[in-house]
Amino acid sequence: MAKGPGLYTDIGKKARDLLYRDYQGDHKFTITTYSPTGVMKAITSSGTKKGDLFLADVNTQLKRNNVTADIKVDTGSNLSTTIVVDEPAPGLKAIFSFKVPDQRSGKLELQYLHDYAGIATSIGLTANPIVNFSGVVGTNLAAIGTDVSFDTKTGNFTKCNAGISFSNADLIAALTLNDKGETLNASYYHIVKPLTNTSVGAEVRHNFSTNENTITVGTQHALDPLTTVKARIDNLGKANALIQHEWRPKSLFTISGEVDTKAVDKSAKFGLALALKP
Repeated sequence: MAKGPGLYTDIGKKARDLLYRDYQGDHKFTITTYSPTGVMKAITSSGTKKGDLFLADVNTQLKRNNVTADIKVDTGSNLSTTIVVDEPAPGLKAIFSFKVPDQRSGKLELQYLHDYAGIATSIGLTANPIVNFSGVVGTNLAAIGTDVSFDTKTGNFTKCNAGISFSNADLIAALTLNDKGETLNASYYHIVKPLTNTSVGAEVRHNFSTNENTITVGTQHALDPLTTVKARIDNLGKANALIQHEWRPKSLFTISGEVDTKAVDKSAKFGLALALKP
């Protein structure tokens, strides 16, 4: 198990990844090339077909010592840049990001990881920035934390969340209160059989304002060392499944589908994703 409680975003992450990660409703193609020498480390090109709309972007990663820069250009003529300085001091990470032509997108973030705490704070680089702070205290077995955002222009809190997590070798349970107390999320992740990467998970979401509950359960299983299947279903009748095959090291082919069991007359949705890496 990892050392320390991690960051606030790690609370409930295992269950979220099991239930939602890799499910694809569109057609996506990604190819990455690497440079073994020099400052340029990788170039990643991706294209996504959403109905009749095609979106594409090219991401270039540059790295020198402990500084990594990611520069991405998309079909909307947006230039996004993220610069990460890893460990300028023990346990510390600094992240600077901005997007052109959005002049209000600049942001500076600091992350600090300790054996008994994880802290992340960010501030927008504008005259009246939004300030975000998240902190977790505990260990890799039990942790409690909060995540808040404050708008200095309006003087209001735009986000106020809290969460708690319990873990052991094969089970992780998390409880979070989100949307300023409007939504309560409980999640559960359990490794059933490590040798076949078999695991199950569930998420229950309750909205206090509408008194509605959303329940999602899912599972995954490795058919062989290179092929994984996943499935999930929720109480709204949406059933999803996928199969992912690593046909060469780090290169993945994924087929996923969705069926509305309460409206079987509607056509099923299918998605494809192909990621190529040398």
